[in-house]
Amino acid sequence: MNPCITSSRLSLLYSKYNKREFVHPDPLEFLYNYPDPTDREIVGLIASCLAYGSVKQILKTVDSVLKVMRAPRAYFEKRSRSSIARDCRGFKYRFTTENELCSLLIGIKSALQECGSLEALFMRSYDENHENIVPALCAFVSVINADLPGPKSSLLPHPQMGSACKRLNLYLRWMVRQDDVDPGGWTGIKASQLLVPMDVHMHRISLMLGLTNRKQANLKAACEVTGSFKMFEPGDPVKYDFALTRFGIRDDMDPCNILEDTEKL
Repeated sequence: MNPCITSSRLSLLYSKYNKREFVHPDPLEFLYNYPDPTDREIVGLIASCLAYGSVKQILKTVDSVLKVMRAPRAYFEKRSRSSIARDCRGFKYRFTTENELCSLLIGIKSALQECGSLEALFMRSYDENHENIVPALCAFVSVINADLPGPKSSLLPHPQMGSACKRLNLYLRWMVRQDDVDPGGWTGIKASQLLVPMDVHMHRISLMLGLTNRKQANLKAACEVTGSFKMFEPGDPVKYDFALTRFGIRDDMDPCNILEDTEKL
């Protein structure tokens, strides 16, 4: 790869845009309402899984699910599986059915009962010597999806299917990194093993900046872009993800102006 953006320009973008004031609209903002990491990890998984479609509808849908729970950790400790199923009745969001939502929530409950926390479930298959978090992510998804009503999930796609798993990698960014934007909460995972949350939007930016030549926004592209970022920040390759993806998400920031913006800084 021969990126057409420099480390100094990326650092300038990070300094300017990696701030709470640029978060809205983003499902990440829900996590700020939960200071306890045992609540935050649950909220983060739900919010990231539902983070597809228009941002306005994402925020509305996540809010509707979280309102039923109030205190997420206590909700899963107290509610039975049948009660959770009743809470999911009538839910529909784009491709996601009430059965898929119910499967996700029951998967969370099962993980908490078995491992004590979602972090503990992830750490059960995590190895700091692995190149990245894909092996642990595969095991994590398999456990959460154990009660899935069909072969595929609109909420938790499996990395083995080649999906970039953008929403799950976004979740890991939120939970592993800690700065002005990412609240953190998981302490056992190395940020150097995270993958860039890759979707069509990030893929377009990555192509423009020369971070990848791949034509599809899949897992291979996510790994390649992450590798490009490691040239600038080997210990924290997803550091610049939030700042770069503000362009195009916010109405006042055009992706075509990324390089021009750094020249003004």
